[in-house]
Amino acid sequence: MKNVQKKMLLFIAALLLVSGFLAGCSSEGSGSTTESGTEEKGNTITMSWPRDIGTMNPHVYNPSQLIGQSMIYEPLVSYEEGGELKPHLAESWEISEDGKEYTFKLREGVKFSDGTPFNAEIVKKNFDAIMKNATSHSWLGVINVLEKTEVVDDLTLKMVLKEPYYPALQDLAVVRPVRFLGEAGFPEDGDTSKGITNPVGTGPWLLDEYKKDEYAVFKRNPDYWGESPELEQVTVKIIPDAETRVMAFEKGELDLIYGEGAISMDSFNQLKESGEYTTDLSDPVGTRSLLLNSTNEKLADLQVRQALQHGFNKQAMVEGITLGLEEKADNILSTNFPYTNVDVNPVEYDVEKAAALLDKAGWKLPSGKTVREKDGQALEFELIYDKTDPIQKSMAETLQAEWSAIGVKLNITGLELTVQIERRKSGNFDIDFWYNYGAPYDPHSFINIVAEKGWGVSEAHSALPMKEELNQQVNDTLASTDEAERQQLYGSILGTLQEQSVFVPISYIKKSVVYQNNITEFKFPANRDEHPFNEIKIKQ
Repeated sequence: MKNVQKKMLLFIAALLLVSGFLAGCSSEGSGSTTESGTEEKGNTITMSWPRDIGTMNPHVYNPSQLIGQSMIYEPLVSYEEGGELKPHLAESWEISEDGKEYTFKLREGVKFSDGTPFNAEIVKKNFDAIMKNATSHSWLGVINVLEKTEVVDDLTLKMVLKEPYYPALQDLAVVRPVRFLGEAGFPEDGDTSKGITNPVGTGPWLLDEYKKDEYAVFKRNPDYWGESPELEQVTVKIIPDAETRVMAFEKGELDLIYGEGAISMDSFNQLKESGEYTTDLSDPVGTRSLLLNSTNEKLADLQVRQALQHGFNKQAMVEGITLGLEEKADNILSTNFPYTNVDVNPVEYDVEKAAALLDKAGWKLPSGKTVREKDGQALEFELIYDKTDPIQKSMAETLQAEWSAIGVKLNITGLELTVQIERRKSGNFDIDFWYNYGAPYDPHSFINIVAEKGWGVSEAHSALPMKEELNQQVNDTLASTDEAERQQLYGSILGTLQEQSVFVPISYIKKSVVYQNNITEFKFPANRDEHPFNEIKIKQ
């Protein structure tokens, strides 16, 4: 009997050993092993992000990351190439003649990822949650003019505004806060500003796994109402350091590096020149500018502002510092936004003209001195910049050197970003760096901030002789229900701002992407804050 038992145990052990070996050779399961010993990942990609994705609350800001929020939650209206607005969760809409009522017909058959229906009631509940904390969202114009939302029937919602506001649809296309959480995600009191219980959306992706500050795994929503992405899974690894991201990419641990500032310009060019990977740049998503404070007595003089703009070689600075990843900006807003393709006169590099303008303004260069003077004062300014931003620092140093050649002393001060913003808001600056918002926010958000006080930009324009007229034009533009009138008003506003040189455009910012050869198709989203994963295709 003992011998029989011994033989049986040996047989079972051998059987287990063989079955284990066969399982290891099998191509089924989570992945198989190639000849090189690397695991085949199937229809999935891995990318990196510099910060934790956050709680994925659609109605709040940091720490939730836009790229993740846009995967889970969807808008009523989507923003496409060239500023075209297309139906999304709303399949159609009607706008009243006075521009105050928007009636949305919601798409039939849409469900949240937990199977509950998407309808007018849940849309209104989301709007109500957003409006409970309206002050947190006052930067978005539609929130300031929204009077109420009404459920007309199960698939029809009416949005009523206090006054006409033409960019209402553009504002509804942004990634946050007007995107829609399912009933199961709401806390008991309905106040999502305090947190949500579950990230339930209608989008093509589900948050499947998450470990704070380490990774997040998004899986394709099997019950998505629209066209499903080809990818089955996106893994986002949190890698704060840019050079560590590059090393992980070169080791094959990442399939792509994507975003603004996600990779240094040196590293991007090195990977591009290696010929081993695919690299690409988006159309301009924003303009890197200087903001000159006209409340400063010296900068209140248009001739001084123009001289500063003529007094540095923008082309050489952009090429030298951004290594061709950005391009010289002649316009305050790039012409790929709606209403921005207007005739403006670019300000060219001309040291002699800069010197002549300063002479004409009464700023003379005394014999034996290097800084111009007028009425016993030196022509001296302070430029503040984000000390963690290497591009701002390099540009500040370049301006300091170039303006010294026209007799202007520039002191540069690196600050924490929060301090920089506070100083701008309080008007406690001479010159600062400033960026516009990009699509789908511009151009309406750009002109609005020129008129709306509290952010430092309107205040920086306050010494302009035509400021009241400019403000009125902004208000008329945002309230206009006539397309031709809006185009004319935008042309006038952008032309005035260009001539007045309070904004000094430097370069057009672009998104970058570097990806491995397993990716066969990649497309930059038209919306600056949307994710790109629905369009990615990989080798099968």
